[in-house]
Formats: sequence, C-alpha cells, structure tokens
Amino acid sequence: MSSATRRDPYEGFPGHVGRTFADSEPAWPAPAPTGKAPNIVVVLVDDMGYSDIGPFGSEIPTPVLDRLAHGGVRLTNYHTMPLCSPARAALLTGLNPHRVGYAMVANSDPGFPGYGMQIADDIPTLAELLRDAGYATYAVGKWHLVRDSASNAADDRAGWPLQKGFDQYYGVLEGLTSLFHPHQLVRDNSPLDIDEFPDDYYYTDDITDQAIAMVKSLRAHDQDKPFFLYLAHNAVHGPLQAKAEDIDRHRGRYDDGWDALRERRFAAQKAAGLFPPGTRLPARNSEAGLDVPAWESLTEERRRLYARYMDVYAALVDNIDQNLGRLTDTLDALGELDHTIIVFTSDNGGTGEGGAEGTRSYFSRFVHHPGLPDDWAPDVDRAPELIGGPRSLVHYPRGWGMASNTPFRLYKGHTYAGGVRVPFLLSWPGGAREGRLAPGLRPQYQYVTDIAPTLLELAGLRRPDTRRGRTLQEPDGTSFAPVLSDAAHDSTHHEQYCEMSGNRSHYRDGHKLVTLHRPGTPYDDSEWALYDIRTDPTEIHDLAAERPDLVKELSAAWEEAAWRNGVFPLPDGSGALARRNPAERRLARPLTLLPGTPELERYRSSRLISLRSFDIEVLLDETGEGVLVSHGDQGGGYSLYVEDGRLRLAYNEYGVLHETDAGLLATGPHHVLLSATAEEGLRWRFTLIVDGTERAVSDSVHQLIGMAPFQGISIGVDRKSPVSWPVYERHRTFRFTGRLRSVTYRPGPPGPDSPEAVATALREAASAFE
Repeated sequence: MSSATRRDPYEGFPGHVGRTFADSEPAWPAPAPTGKAPNIVVVLVDDMGYSDIGPFGSEIPTPVLDRLAHGGVRLTNYHTMPLCSPARAALLTGLNPHRVGYAMVANSDPGFPGYGMQIADDIPTLAELLRDAGYATYAVGKWHLVRDSASNAADDRAGWPLQKGFDQYYGVLEGLTSLFHPHQLVRDNSPLDIDEFPDDYYYTDDITDQAIAMVKSLRAHDQDKPFFLYLAHNAVHGPLQAKAEDIDRHRGRYDDGWDALRERRFAAQKAAGLFPPGTRLPARNSEAGLDVPAWESLTEERRRLYARYMDVYAALVDNIDQNLGRLTDTLDALGELDHTIIVFTSDNGGTGEGGAEGTRSYFSRFVHHPGLPDDWAPDVDRAPELIGGPRSLVHYPRGWGMASNTPFRLYKGHTYAGGVRVPFLLSWPGGAREGRLAPGLRPQYQYVTDIAPTLLELAGLRRPDTRRGRTLQEPDGTSFAPVLSDAAHDSTHHEQYCEMSGNRSHYRDGHKLVTLHRPGTPYDDSEWALYDIRTDPTEIHDLAAERPDLVKELSAAWEEAAWRNGVFPLPDGSGALARRNPAERRLARPLTLLPGTPELERYRSSRLISLRSFDIEVLLDETGEGVLVSHGDQGGGYSLYVEDGRLRLAYNEYGVLHETDAGLLATGPHHVLLSATAEEGLRWRFTLIVDGTERAVSDSVHQLIGMAPFQGISIGVDRKSPVSWPVYERHRTFRFTGRLRSVTYRPGPPGPDSPEAVATALREAASAFE
C-alpha cells in the first residue's frame, strides 16, 4: 500500500513513546495564554443617526451609553458606508466593501464581482482571526451578509455566521424583521421551527437574553477565555415596533416637531464640543424627492400622527440602551466589565425611506417597482393605539430621519454626511487605567474599515499574511489605537473613496468630494460638490467652483480607487441591478409541500408567486377546522382556512384585510384549488374552486411585491405573525384538525407588469418596425 500521503502519527511529538505507558514520557500542547487579552463587544445598531443617543446630542434617555461615553472615547468624525450590508462587510473584515463583494445590500445579485455577496476565503473576518487567537466568538441579531436566495435551510451555508468565524449565532439572517414576530429565527446553522411567540415577546430583549446566556455559559465553563460578542440589532430599522410601556414614556415628547428637535439637538452638540466653532446647522433638506416640509406647515392631524411615529422610534432607542444595561450589569457581576472593550455605533445614518408622509404599511411603501399604478396606496389607516405594535408596520416620515442625522444633510444611501456620519463610542475601563485609552472627544477622521485592525491591536494581535495555507488579501483599514490613547495624534486614515447606488464621494485630508446622483443621469464632473469638512462639517459651502483643480484631482483619485476596489459597473437606470442569477429560475417550478413541513423561507416562497399568476392545489382526505395554507403576515399575505365548516380566503393587502367566503365544505375528501390571475395594474384576482366547481371569485386586489409577503409559506397552520388578526384572536395559529394530504404550488405565467412581460412587449414592438 502506498504511504505517500500517510503521516507518521508520532512525528513532531515532543515526548517519548515506548511499547507501554511505563516506557513512555507524555507531553501536552502548551496552554493558551490566559488573563491578558480583553473581551470585545461590538454593538451595531441599524439605521441610527448621528444625534440619536445622549452622548451625541439626543434628548432620548440613554443613561448606560452616557456612562460608557463618560469614561470612554467618542469619535465625532467617524464615517461608515451609507447602507447596511456594505457597512457590516467593511466592519467585520477591515476591507472596502466592494472588494469583499458588497456593493449593495445582500438582496441583489446582478452578476458582477462587486455584487458577489460572499466573503471569500482569503478575507478573514474579525471573528475568524480572534477565534484563531483563542477567543470564544458569538454573534446575535442581524447578519445580512448572505444573499436572500441563500438564506434557506437547503443552502450550503457558506456565508452564514458559523462559517465566518462565530462559535454560536442566534438571530435573523436578513436585513429586517418584525420585532414582535420575527419571520425566521436561526440558531447556529439551523432555522428554528416556531409556531407562535409569547404575547410579551420582543426581539431586542430576546437577542440580549441570548447574548447574556452565551457569556454566562462561557464563564461557567472557562473563567479565563476571552470572548468576542457581535451584538447586531435589527432596531432601529423599519418597521418601527416598540413595547407599549417604552412608547408611553415618550408620548408627547415630539409634539413640537422635527424643526424644533434639530435646533435642540444641535445646541446640545455645540455645548458638548462635538463640532468646531462656527459650524452651522443646514436648512431643511430641500432636494427633489428628499425634501422635508416645515413642521408648522402641516395640519394638526398630520402633526399628531407624525409625532406618534417618533414616539415609537425613541422607544426603540430607549430599549436598546436598557438592554445594553442588562448586558453591562452581567459583565459587572462576572467581574468582566473593566476588562471588556465595548464599541457602540451604527451601520449607516438615519433613513428617508418612510417617504414624506411616513407609513403604517411598511411593505407597500418600501417597494422598488418602476411601474406602480396610480391607485397604489403606500399607507393604510390604523388606530393611534395600534401604531408601533404588532398589528402595524410603521416607518416615520423622512423629516424625523433628517432630525436623526442632525446636523448633517440627507439620509441613508447617500454619501453626504447624513448617510455616512454616525455616533461612535468606545469604552474600556481597564485600558483607560493602563493609559491605552484617554477618555474624551476625538475629531480625527476614521472609517469603518479601521474597526477590525484597531480591535486586533488592542487585543495584542497582528493580522497574519497567511491563514491555513492561503495568502490573505491585504486590509484597507488602519488601526486608530494611537488616536484612542493620544487625543493629539493625527488621524490614521487620510483618504477614502465611497460609492452607493451611484452616489459617490472621495475624502482626502479634510476635503470631501461628493455627489447626489440622480438615477439615469450621466456620471460626469458636473455633479461633484467639494467641501472642507474641517471647517464646514455640515457640508454647506460648496467649493467646487472655487477649486476646480482640486475637484479634478480628487475625481481622478476616486476613479482610480473605484477600479482598484471593484466598484464598476455603476448603476445606470437600465434595470440591470434588478437582474438575478438565471439559476434561480428553478425556484419557480411546481412545488408540493406535505403536512409537517417547516415554514418555507421568505425568498424561496416568493419565487412561487411574485409578479405572476399561480395556482395552489390543496388535497384533503378529511375536512376539519383550521388553516390549510398561509403565506405572509400583518404586512401582507393570504390564508386559506376552514372555520365553522366554511372555506374562506383571507387576503391581507398590506394591512387592509379582505375576506372571501367559498361556502360550506362538507365532511369527506376534497380537491380545493385557489387560482390567482395576474391582472394589469399589479393586481391579482382569486378564484376558489372546490371539486371542480367554482365557488367564489374575489375582488381585484393589489399584488404583494417587493419584500411582501415577508413571512414564508406554512402548511396546516398560520405561524407567528398572522395574516388575519381577527382569526388569530379567535384561534391563535389555528392548526388544521382534519387530514391534509398535500399542498402544491404551480407558478403560472408572468403577469403583465412583470419584468419578463415588459421586456417581451418591448421586443415585439421593436420587431414590428423591422
């Protein structure tokens, strides 16, 4: 037998091996060093603006963050990416996000390197490097670094947290979720099969509970091993949902509106010394499609509604601070707080995605279809007491996003400061005593890619050049550990490009070149604006006309950086960004689901119905009571069920409930067919057929598109957030009591408003002139 690949089992053993134990000398690997490396906790909030916490000017009570900031360092000139997945990729790798493959959120896959949505094996995450060095590594909350098409239980999980360096994970793989009824919770590598959450369930509390349990378990088993905890909140991303008792604490706080709030927050920021003397508060955002009206110009009814939205948002921030307090109290009780580095920041700035009016129907507002019909309703009516609760999926008007980003311009998604400047604080009591951290403010420019190298240096580690026999890609970030220990030290990051959805910027030593790109317009030098953010951090005085030489120099630098980092191709209004991998077409084949099948993942479910006609065939061996099939939640969905012997269809049209009664369903076996016909104007009409006989035809309703239905398909039950709240109140999840043989989805032809149909029509029109 060949021994070319056989290794001698005793090779390299430092002891001695004889024929018996008596003739042998044992040896063990050297123990890992203990008691030296600090614990690391990174708390990343979603869509939180610069001014939303007390240390950065907010009126929202954040006593825990206030304490951490008092003994720690606040970076007042910290910059990030303007969107979540790119920011997270940069934070966890230290590389520019386009190089990692995250030019956009992980809900796109147009087929170019910068949009690969997969961290390559030669790009180690912070978790992988810390685990290599002996750390326990934990992640809870939002991941959003795996493609939506790869978030299901059949995927290879190559981009899931455990494959990227974490020992344990609990949370949501996608970018958003309901905080009362999360659509798909994942523990480690497995989606959890959950029918129903307790009435007092709240996701932010839950992930904090899980984080605390992980730390307690580690310390029970090992008193010395350092840990890295990545606590990534889904809050304060929409839909905004908060506990009633938290909302009540803020009721009335925002009745005087966003203009007054900006003024108060800016005054607090100036008093705290966050900005140089002479810094001015810009006028309200006025750019077309991004503008904010004066608060006093709104009707009294509008002001009451909009203030309620901000009450909910403040409650979310309040709750994050409360939960951080529970975590720090646990660390203190374990004697770990002094020995723990805590970083608190946001992935990007506050958002304007709620539109000018805000919404109580998040998924009808948050759509990106180019041909929405005139009768599309981006809001639904909701009683005031429901706003912020599990029956409403709200987002605030962009005026509050503007206030969130005080004193900066514009929002999430933009490369102006409102999208990229966010709060950042770092606490490390033990490091402060050792002189490695000097508490106070730091005005130095630093970037999101600097976090990983900084934490590695503070932990006494060096990023290796190779790992597991593979040469690693070089990082882009630079450690700002010297800035933490010396307030007079220069910034360690002098130049940085940025790009998001065509919005571009380039920073170099205090000057910033930036665009607000309008989709479909040319990418040329005419759209550049130039600011000296050392003296004009709020980007008011455009110097482009005065310094054409610098505009030309920095635009050329941006172009060079873009090619070097994989930014191209840029979005051009051609619709290419909406393209998906052709391999996904197999997801639109007919699919049979059997009773007991766990809930089908959201994106997988959507491929069966999105922008097309479809049939759902239900085979019953015996009639009973309960849900036959459900798909969706309070934000939009449909449920076919039997109640009091009658077959019914509930259709939740982004919060507006429609009921169709198909009559009595006699005992015995049945063949039930729910047929959805896609009609012009993004509409469906449902027909219910029982045993070959048409029983009912629904009214024409708007299709569920974009992220809706957000919850996946369930068979024989309506899990978690219900499609019909009245049915939920009567029966909770309403498991079917009869004998259900199978449910088969048969996707039909694309509807008249689908991209396929539009493309076909254009081709036919062109051929008519050939």
